[in-house]
Amino acid sequence: MADTTDRRRVLLAAPRGYCAGVDRAVIAVERALEQYGAPIYVRHEIVHNKYVVATLERKGAIFVEETAEVPEGEIVIFSAHGVAPAVRQEAERGRLATIDATCPLVTKVHKEAVRFAEADYDILLIGHEGHEEVIGTSGEAPDHITLVDGPEDVANVQVRDPEKVVWLSQTTLSVDETMETVDALKGRFPLLVSPPSDDICYATQNRQTAIKRVAADADLVLVVGSRNSSNSARMVEVALGAGARAAHLVDNAGEIDEAWLEGVGTVGLSSGASVPEVLVDEVLEWLAARGFADVEVVQPMREHIQFSLPKELRRDLRAEAAAKVAAASAAPGASADGS
Repeated sequence: MADTTDRRRVLLAAPRGYCAGVDRAVIAVERALEQYGAPIYVRHEIVHNKYVVATLERKGAIFVEETAEVPEGEIVIFSAHGVAPAVRQEAERGRLATIDATCPLVTKVHKEAVRFAEADYDILLIGHEGHEEVIGTSGEAPDHITLVDGPEDVANVQVRDPEKVVWLSQTTLSVDETMETVDALKGRFPLLVSPPSDDICYATQNRQTAIKRVAADADLVLVVGSRNSSNSARMVEVALGAGARAAHLVDNAGEIDEAWLEGVGTVGLSSGASVPEVLVDEVLEWLAARGFADVEVVQPMREHIQFSLPKELRRDLRAEAAAKVAAASAAPGASADGS
């Protein structure tokens, strides 16, 4: 770790920023606006980033907390974090056309939950209470899923049959914390089954690996990301655990406190998986204006994964939504307002 400010440099972590699932979700909203025109409704934030949400709002996206807020016959997009089956049913009752922008890696966890529930396993879902991804996954099999919010929660877990228990996890957690929780669970349930493949998404793992490499040589680490972004918050924790003297989560360059640079020779910089590169560029400009113009990229691995856009974008969703409303209005016993 640097101990003087004679050489001021930035260690820029890679991979960083948009993962394939976020890129797919954001493009899905942009494409829907282009194809069908505004407004396009989005249930919850499409991804957890203030800048992205504000940018899409300016283009005509309307973000709502619940599906019931979407007017009958409109188009609603489900966010990258996924939704429970009950939300899809509510959209159908509301005669809405839907676009599913759920990250395919989250969908994989949903399918695992359904499969293990059908086999009558108790499913221990490692994740943070209240997170949208956890709510969506739990909704797939509420009678079989128990949330385990970290290693300290393991002692509270109760299962029906210790020989039929499996763990799944929220995709955006810290890899180290997740495995600590898994080890604690195995201490209580030696026959605990692991999912067919690691639930922590590749992008989360790669960004944490890169920030560890950077943090080992940094006096200060800055992670660009919003505070409600789980993977961004975990990167700060990982950086501190990897040896950074200080680490902070910032939404943009305007949130950086210049006092943080006192005595700092090396700044580590990365961004969460829902952060556009423009925000990182602004931080680099801010740092360069304060003498940190020497930028070295630290890239322990490369990413090549891409996901295809939601198949619903190939259809005329406005016409489909209108047909649903018309069919409901023509149904025997329909009220004057079509309900």
